[in-house]
Amino acid sequence: MAETFTGTAPGRVNLIGEHTDYNGGMVLPAALSIGLEVTLAPRTDSAVAVTSNGYDAPAIRELSDDAVGEWSDPCVGAIREANALDLLSGGATLDLHSTIPEGSGLSSSAALIVAILKAAREAAGGGPDDVELAIAARRVENYYMGVPCGIMDQMAVALATPGTAMALDTKALSYDLVALPAGFEMAVVHSGLTRKLTDGRYAARKVECDAAKRHFGTEDLCLLDEATVEAVDLDDIPKRRTMHCLTEHARVKYALAAMQACDMDSFGALMNESHASMRDLFEMSLPEIDALVESATEFGALGARLTGGGFGGCIVACLKSGQREAWLAKLLERHPDARFIDAVSAD
Repeated sequence: MAETFTGTAPGRVNLIGEHTDYNGGMVLPAALSIGLEVTLAPRTDSAVAVTSNGYDAPAIRELSDDAVGEWSDPCVGAIREANALDLLSGGATLDLHSTIPEGSGLSSSAALIVAILKAAREAAGGGPDDVELAIAARRVENYYMGVPCGIMDQMAVALATPGTAMALDTKALSYDLVALPAGFEMAVVHSGLTRKLTDGRYAARKVECDAAKRHFGTEDLCLLDEATVEAVDLDDIPKRRTMHCLTEHARVKYALAAMQACDMDSFGALMNESHASMRDLFEMSLPEIDALVESATEFGALGARLTGGGFGGCIVACLKSGQREAWLAKLLERHPDARFIDAVSAD
């Protein structure tokens, strides 16, 4: 029997800082208790054979295969990248076990790719550090799968630890792990609407941001001055996308300071502002999610917002400890398609 190697990665929830990670800004994700485990057995041929608890039938692919929109695409891309990094010299047999709901916006694809690369690193007896693996995982999504994502998801699932948030400067790739304040928790609730980064709407927002970058001559929309952007003659859509990016970057910095000061009332208010910006300026929310966010705060959350790439998936809400059960009962009674996923806290 071939020797096997294991890699794991958590899901992640982004507390605040959406679509800033490919625009030079700050993000504040946190690791979830749900996650993904990969068992990898190197092969001498070029096959990528995958079984998963999430799919009835196994997938048999070739290293030469292009991405075709199948669930196994991240596996092929990750094994190709592992070969490019000299961690493997052929295909692999993979067995996946995931507790991350697909299409939830909680980084299931990033966790899968990172976990495979970690297993391949173990098979090689060493290799790139976790930051370098995160960068490699992003290459898989950008260049193999064609998803124009930033670096947040890969960094979060490669490096974040339970009970902390990752204050990540995506331009410098510098980060601090910040303890979540005691007495509070971040509850993650699925809206019931699934999403895929490959469905085109995420890519459309990236194209709109790229148009603004060309106009301003910068890759870092988040670092522009608000007054400068307001004063320029720029089409309405790229201007609004830019205004979201720079104000969201500022909100992350204020939210980090609030978290470090245990001022979660201010943190919650910034979450609410973030959702309004995603809804009105970046136009990445949906009416059903807006209603879920509104109910979350009506029933007692200090703040709530859409989390992830948008157009479906989950919301995250800041609650006082001990509040969740009653809050959730009211929320799910009003929104029967929604479901509780996980909660993160320092406790």
